[in-house]
This record gives sequence, structure tokens and C-alpha cells, in this order.
Amino acid sequence: MKAAVFHEYGPPEVLRYHDVADPAPRAGEVRIKVHAATVNRVLDVALRRGAQPQRAPVMPCIPGVDCAGVIDAVGPGVTRWKVGDRVAAAGTMPVDVVAEDGLDAYKGPKGMMGIKRPGGFADLVCIPSAVVRALPANLNFHEAAVVMRHVPTAWNLLVNIAKLQKDEWALIMGASGNLGAIGIQIAKNVIGAKVICTAGSRARADVGLALGADVAVDYATQDILAEIMKATGGKGVNVLYDNIANPNVLPQAFHGIGMDGRLVTAGAHGGPNVSIDFFHLYDKRIMIKGSPGSREGDLPACFEAAASGKIKVQIAHVLPLSKAADAHRMIEGDSGMGKIVLDPTLG
Repeated sequence: MKAAVFHEYGPPEVLRYHDVADPAPRAGEVRIKVHAATVNRVLDVALRRGAQPQRAPVMPCIPGVDCAGVIDAVGPGVTRWKVGDRVAAAGTMPVDVVAEDGLDAYKGPKGMMGIKRPGGFADLVCIPSAVVRALPANLNFHEAAVVMRHVPTAWNLLVNIAKLQKDEWALIMGASGNLGAIGIQIAKNVIGAKVICTAGSRARADVGLALGADVAVDYATQDILAEIMKATGGKGVNVLYDNIANPNVLPQAFHGIGMDGRLVTAGAHGGPNVSIDFFHLYDKRIMIKGSPGSREGDLPACFEAAASGKIKVQIAHVLPLSKAADAHRMIEGDSGMGKIVLDPTLG
């Protein structure tokens, strides 16, 4: 099979597309013929560059922390899945052999696919059957890979942690980014909240309007706090959702959180150090919680929301796997709008 592999840290050129041996599924595993894998700024690009040494990827590394495709082989002991099933997988999972029904009892090492075990940047990848998830019939592979990667995190922040309610106000930072765009749609289309979105340019802020936000703020030219108070009648927002930690913007946005407000976050690409007004924190009884993860039981609802059109993922480019290094260059050269997806079936 073909795979994109790096043997050492370095520039995009170290990510080489070449032949490797076809993997064989071990006991409790399935083999997926990959139709989509997303390219991620931190877990793929920064990892390859050597900027994530704490993750200690197993070398040579086939990156790709998610994938969607079709099962083309099953290992011994697998009864839950069959050849031809449309599935997706992502994230942290057992590294050693685990029985199909033995995930809860597994005590061995775990790690992310694409870091501690081969990932989705390949024609074929073997995955523990216990962590594989079925896809709705009307959700395509490219969309499914993006949903698997980002939607459960955004869902967890807004639904489980912030407990955003219908008709409450949510402030979504980074309107045109992947987590921002998804957060807008969950807040508006799934929960029924009112949404203010923000970004660092008019064009990026207007992406949020197109996704359903009620108000869009370009914080490069507008006073974000004044706009929040104008929209909410001076009460402030109930929930602030962030994954950027911009030290020049977040402190102002924080003052726009109202009484018993909640700040939830899953990233710090623009930070990580941000000044917070503790007077406002305790005067308004604000809760702050960070969580980059998700809850297992949310995934079917996430897939269904995407399949029904309530969440539309933003895909900027779909490239063949042979262009993996080019995809890394694109991400390093521009913050971009939307996700890049690699599809090994594209020639």
C-alpha cells in the first residue's frame, strides 16, 4: 500500500509518500480502506515539524489522527463488523491487542492513532474494532472524518460542560475556524441559542453569519465588548466558547460574560497566557473550564446532526494522499478557512 510517512522531524519534505507493507488486522482489529483523513495543525503539522516532542511519536510515523472509510478485512474474534461496513475512527485507543468486548478491562498502553500507532495517512489502517464507529448512510467520508475529529469536542463544550440553553446568548470566538464554525452551528441549530461570533477580519466574521450567527463582530475594527453589550441589552453573554486564547482579544471578551456565565475552551493557539479580570470573575460568578476531549456517548448525535444538515463542516480542500506534504505546506503558510482532507482513493 501507499502511505505518507516521516522518519525524522523536519520541514514538509520529510513527509514522504511511498510503498509500505499492507497491515494485517490482529485479534480484535479491523482494517479500514481509507477514503478520508483530516490534516491537523497541531497533531499532524506541528508533530512532523518536531514542535510536539512531548507526544513522542513512534518512528517511522504514519500520521493521521482520524480516518473514515470502508472495512476491507476483520481480525480474529471480530463479530461486530463485516467487510463493506462504512466506518470512522479517531483519537486515543489501545496500542496492544484488545478483544472486541475487552475495552473496559484493557490495562495496556494507549495512544493516538497517527502518533503511537499507524494513522490515517495511508491506503489501509488497522484499528481496534471496539473504537470503530458506524457512519450514517447519508454522510460522506470527507464530512465524516471532519465530524469525527472536531464535532464531539465542540458538542462536549457547549452541551455537557457549558450546558448552553435555548435562547441563551453564546459568544463564539474564531468564527471561521473549524471549532468555531462547528460551535456556531451547534449553538444555533442544535440548541437554539442566540449567537454572537467574532473573528479578526470582516470576511472571517461574516463566515459566522453565513453559518447562522445572529451577530458578527470584526474585533480588528470593532469594540468587541461594546458590540456584546449592544446585542444582549447590557446583560452580557451566558457562554463564551473559545479555542484560541488570543491575549489581545479574550480579556475584552471576558468582560462581556454576564451573571453566572460560563467560559469553555479547548485550545490556546494564540496564547497560552491571557490576562483575566478576577473582579469580574467573582462578581459575575463565572465558571471557567477547559476540555479538549469528548464524551463517547455523544458521537451518534454528532453524526446525526451532520447527516441531517444541522452541522455543515467546512472543508477547504480535498487532496490525494500523494499531496500530503503540500497539505502541510498549505497549513503552515496560511491559517485558512476550513479543513484540508486527504483522500487516498484520488489517484
